[in-house]
Amino acid sequence: MGFDVKPKFVTFDMNGTLIKFSINDAMREVLGDRLPAEVADEYLRICKAYRIDECTGVYQPFHQVVARSMERALNKVGLEYREDEARAVYERIPTWGPYPGVTEALNRLAEEVPLVIITNSDTAHAVRLAENLKAPFEVIISAEEMGVYKPRLRAFEYMFDKLGVTPDEIVHVSASPMYDHRSAAIMGIENKVYVDRGFEHDEHWLGYERITDIADLPVLLGLPRP
Repeated sequence: MGFDVKPKFVTFDMNGTLIKFSINDAMREVLGDRLPAEVADEYLRICKAYRIDECTGVYQPFHQVVARSMERALNKVGLEYREDEARAVYERIPTWGPYPGVTEALNRLAEEVPLVIITNSDTAHAVRLAENLKAPFEVIISAEEMGVYKPRLRAFEYMFDKLGVTPDEIVHVSASPMYDHRSAAIMGIENKVYVDRGFEHDEHWLGYERITDIADLPVLLGLPRP
């Protein structure tokens, strides 16, 4: 278990991997009694599907991704869409913090290799969320900067160009096979780490190292446990 070579960068997905992406909780709170218990789980399931669908077309700001996915999902379950609710959900995003242990693991890793974020957040949110992680990042790449969202392959091409690296010179870390690791595998990134947060299925055939404790990440890069 682990990687044989020291990478030029370790690149990270942020929301759901490092930051606890609490959008379902936010939608439950904002929608309140308007989201009946009997349809809540179905609404959240299809809203997630619509979010990724909205990310695969022509680029639009992330507040529109949130709004359009909420609108489509609410319509699907027969509820009224309200623009102010979508805005309220979007505006909660930069208040979210890291999963336990993330800040410590990132700072440990940063002693040895530069860290990079590639995120589907807008630029302003990306900067604020990265600050919440309290760790040093060499580069923060937002979807707004790229003009495209993961899982689009162009996102990874942009990252390679921005960092001046080839796929074999990085380790990519994400909690999402759907948004990240499928595309990373297609693009030739062999050194991948799946942080299993329990919200997606393990797709082990993609050839990543699977961890459930972020403290194991520095160990994969050859660092001893503190």
